[in-house]
Amino acid sequence: MLLIGDVAVKTPVALAPMAGVTDSTFRSIAKRMGAGLVTTEMVSSRGLAYGNERTKELLAFTEEERPIAIQLFGSEPEIMGKAARLVSVLRPDLIDINMGCPTPKIVKNGDGAALMLDPDKAARVVESVVSNSTCPVTVKLRRGWDEKSLSVVELAPLLVQAGAASLTVHGRYREQFYRGQADWECVAAVKGVVDVPVWGNGDVDTPDATLRLLRRTGCDGVMIGRGALGNPWIFREVVHYLRRGEYLPKPTLRDRVELALSHLEQQAMLKGEYMAIRTMRPQLAWYSKGFPQAAAIRHHINRAGTVNEVRALFESCLKVDVQ
Repeated sequence: MLLIGDVAVKTPVALAPMAGVTDSTFRSIAKRMGAGLVTTEMVSSRGLAYGNERTKELLAFTEEERPIAIQLFGSEPEIMGKAARLVSVLRPDLIDINMGCPTPKIVKNGDGAALMLDPDKAARVVESVVSNSTCPVTVKLRRGWDEKSLSVVELAPLLVQAGAASLTVHGRYREQFYRGQADWECVAAVKGVVDVPVWGNGDVDTPDATLRLLRRTGCDGVMIGRGALGNPWIFREVVHYLRRGEYLPKPTLRDRVELALSHLEQQAMLKGEYMAIRTMRPQLAWYSKGFPQAAAIRHHINRAGTVNEVRALFESCLKVDVQ
């Protein structure tokens, strides 16, 4: 068990926040599969402060998802503090600060990974969120902006001194986005300079990779993002492997079809069929990876307009597999 402040996390494997992916339905699936901690999609502090309704929708979560972190992004200490007060009313287990998002539309405003370029402001953001929050505050960040800029090893102690109860380190520079190989050595280096739990993140897509990251860095837990796309079973597989040192059987084609359809149906109940189909298209494509005639399946997914169409499409794969 891992403690973040007074929050107990039962397994050292967490679901990373991913925009457009880690909504309540996906988080619930990850929890059922064994994720010890889940995090919301990133939520705009400005959107919260100014009462944007779409922003508020991102905050919804169920008791099944606990422990859960709500992730905020922004670079203005006062507004981030106000956002922390607003989300504290919802009683999340943690509030996470995004200092790692590399996308241009986020960093152009000084948010996400751009905060790493201004260590003083980054520390003031943490201080403001901590002083306005009723739960522990964590930070997710990257190796740095680029090779010439302040590294995460230099910034991490400042954030902990400002009140961060835990850090998650993605082993790539912002300028790499998701290219190249993640540097796990920077995770180990951060673990060596702070006295709070450190999560490692980046290139974790198998039980073997999880164990290697834990052993190589001494980090307290592993956060999985892209490795869970279309594959939420990874949490169950990793937890089992860490506990027993053995592999679980891979999900069957039927397992994958049934979970994909269940996921879609839950989204349709929450959002309506029209929105569910459109927002789920990328995830349905990820679920279909390795299906018989996968390329054709993905082509038809992008043209499907109803849950029944998708159901017929996916169930046709089971008939092909039997033949």
